[in-house]
Amino acid sequence: MDFGGITFTFAAIFLGAAVFASIALYTRQPIIIAYIILGAALGPFGTGLVSNTALVSDAGHVGIIFLLFLLGLDMQPKALLNSMKSSSWVALASSGIYIAIGYAITRGFGFAHNDALLVGAALMFSSTIIGIKLLPTTVLHHKHLGEVLVALLLFQDLIAIVVLVWLQSSDTGTSVIWSVARPLIMLPLLAMGCWAAVRFILIPLIARFDRYHEYIFLLSVGWCLGIAELAALMGLSAEVGAFIAGVAVATSPIAQYIAVSLKPLRDFFLVIFFFSVGAQFDVSALPSVAAAAVVLALSFLCLKPVVYQMLLRGVSESPKLAWNLGFRLGQCSEFALLIAVVALESGRLSPTAHTLIQATTILTLLISSYLVVTRFPTPIASNDALRRD
Repeated sequence: MDFGGITFTFAAIFLGAAVFASIALYTRQPIIIAYIILGAALGPFGTGLVSNTALVSDAGHVGIIFLLFLLGLDMQPKALLNSMKSSSWVALASSGIYIAIGYAITRGFGFAHNDALLVGAALMFSSTIIGIKLLPTTVLHHKHLGEVLVALLLFQDLIAIVVLVWLQSSDTGTSVIWSVARPLIMLPLLAMGCWAAVRFILIPLIARFDRYHEYIFLLSVGWCLGIAELAALMGLSAEVGAFIAGVAVATSPIAQYIAVSLKPLRDFFLVIFFFSVGAQFDVSALPSVAAAAVVLALSFLCLKPVVYQMLLRGVSESPKLAWNLGFRLGQCSEFALLIAVVALESGRLSPTAHTLIQATTILTLLISSYLVVTRFPTPIASNDALRRD
């Protein structure tokens, strides 16, 4: 049997996920935690049963792309722009505060200046996938909390793109000014190109062949992944490209049909994503950074709700909304793992600091998911009274 093959890999992931998810549901634990623990157990640093981490990571990335595409399908451009106007300074101010917190704590544990700065930069973002996955659909698409959360996450994603592009461009000698300005220039160009393509190509095709459901499914998947790849080529992220692709189609009357038809595909790849998060963590390296990771994780989990509460009240948001959003964005982001890998490969981050970022991110993902699922309405709440979709 080919233990490294794609069939065996997916069989191990989904059979294991079914078993672990059953245990999680019986014990009333968040199901996302089960997927992460399964990854740690079956991954190369656990039993090694699933060793093809590159395949798993790439497949998980597709899940994030579909998640952002489906989110965009329910977002009207005018409402999104209004929310981003009031949320932009909140995202910038909070990012600066989180960098300072991460830097100070990391330096306190004896890490070098460069390591501490990159740790702070990596941990300042909140997880797009957790924030959206754990928000009820009715809240995400039809209430103000959903608009504010999405606007904050998108602005943070843009900041993360700038950080990633800077790390990659400085390694190749590209101008720092251009590396920062490029995403800001390419974003509106991509948005205008998508709008034109939807109006003059996609909508006419959908109107002519909308009775062929298989064709609409293929057209939707091709559009989503095609624009995601185009965005990556333009110096943006595939996730941002997928979201713009979704927003561009949102005004189409068939947008809701597309959203419903792609949800099973999204969930398939998201299981793989959470598995990959656990599989990439080297448990044997944990003792060297355990104390720093625990302090960092608890600090961010405790301070993020407070920071967001203060900043959001500064833009006239209600205290209830601010606290709710602060807890939902209390974790660190999947972008932290990507920034850590890029910084390590470029020689700007030490292996120990890389492990610290991984440990802190996974701890916050686990604890934050647990807090949100047990305290707030979510689609996957173990408590029937909190389950919303």
